[in-house]
Amino acid sequence: MQAAKKKKEEQAGYPEIPSFLIYEVLDGKPVYYKGYKEVLARTKTLEEIMGSSVLQSVIIDYLLRVCYAIFDVSVFRILTNELGSHLSNKNNLSNDIAIFEKSLLTPEKITTKYANVPAKIVIEVDLDGELGHEESFTEHEYIHTKAQKMLDFGVEKVFWITSKTQKVLVATPEKNWEIIDWNKDIELFQGQTFNIGHYLKEEGIGLE
Repeated sequence: MQAAKKKKEEQAGYPEIPSFLIYEVLDGKPVYYKGYKEVLARTKTLEEIMGSSVLQSVIIDYLLRVCYAIFDVSVFRILTNELGSHLSNKNNLSNDIAIFEKSLLTPEKITTKYANVPAKIVIEVDLDGELGHEESFTEHEYIHTKAQKMLDFGVEKVFWITSKTQKVLVATPEKNWEIIDWNKDIELFQGQTFNIGHYLKEEGIGLE
């Protein structure tokens, strides 16, 4: 099986894909960094494909400031920078923003390894993995599978923002998932809201 995969990759013009190009493992399937093919073809370096877009970074910065205004940092840890979460042997995921209760993510659990306890809230902004290659997920499958995996792990609420559609997916275990226009006020925690569209307009950032 592995030999057949390697042969297909070599026929496609690049050698077996090294592990350092894996962004996540979801349901046992590797999800590679966007642009991994260019790294394999040596037209880009690894560092060139690992950064976020400017828009993605601006949205994450806004959401972090909202989080710090809402959450009591004596009770919660607000973590970012593609935090890794180890759900199981077949699921190692990354999060743009993850908010943990300190009572769960205790000091002794803060190590050089991935987090192995669920966040209370997870926020994702766009996609950092490249989808659509052989044995991978479609965009819809990836978002919904990853969100459901995090909910099954114990995350209470998942937000997934997609700048292409200017929508926000809000997923919880208790009720139907919602897709909300990002120009509306969206509840983050205990009645406190965020509004990405309004913030971008205030900043003079126009999107087509």
